[in-house]
Amino acid sequence: MNAPSVNASLTKLREQVLEANLELVRRGLVLYTFGNASGIDRDRGLVVIKPSGAPYETLTAADMAVTDLDGNVQAGSLRPSSDLATHLLLYREFPSIGGVVHTHSEHATAWAQSGREIPPLGTTHADYSHGPVPVTEELTAEEIEGDYVLHTGAAIVRRFRSLDPEATPGVLVAGHAPFCWGRSPMEAAYHAVVLEAVARLAYFTTTLRPECPPISNALLNRHYRRKHGAGATYGQR
Repeated sequence: MNAPSVNASLTKLREQVLEANLELVRRGLVLYTFGNASGIDRDRGLVVIKPSGAPYETLTAADMAVTDLDGNVQAGSLRPSSDLATHLLLYREFPSIGGVVHTHSEHATAWAQSGREIPPLGTTHADYSHGPVPVTEELTAEEIEGDYVLHTGAAIVRRFRSLDPEATPGVLVAGHAPFCWGRSPMEAAYHAVVLEAVARLAYFTTTLRPECPPISNALLNRHYRRKHGAGATYGQR
């Protein structure tokens, strides 16, 4: 790839990451400077992420920080998000993903703070996630006092040892908030928006019926597979 096309590719990724960050604002998932979205260029091993503490109102594509997979800044004058190490570990451990989003959206964060996974109580959930939205173990004092952000990513990775990150594109970090991912930065943002909707529905459902059981596996599988996989029937070909 020649230099002009490399620069064009990086510019495009910065624009995509900017749009993913702004989508979180448009959908009401962030307050002030909370949250961040990132994207990866796997061919070049570069990650583009929102700068730390930067207000969304003034963000431009050129403001997006660019790092390598070791966290070394490659472009941009602003410091990358303080959650960078979590994003980088997810990219290293989940090779199929192309975007990561972290928010403190209200209902999903409430579930994370309660330390409870979100059970699949209905078909809205099943359309998005093939099973519960999992919650991580709480970090130990040593993990918190050490490389906290890296250990947050490690807790997510441990939780997904027996789970498919493509079938379950999000997680609740216990006592903290959700992280979501997707094949692109915008798909990761989409999953964050849907997760908040699912979390809100689950909160209302368990308020109305505290012992409400999950939907059957038959219904879960039916709704998940109509939107995912080779046999999907939802949408246009």
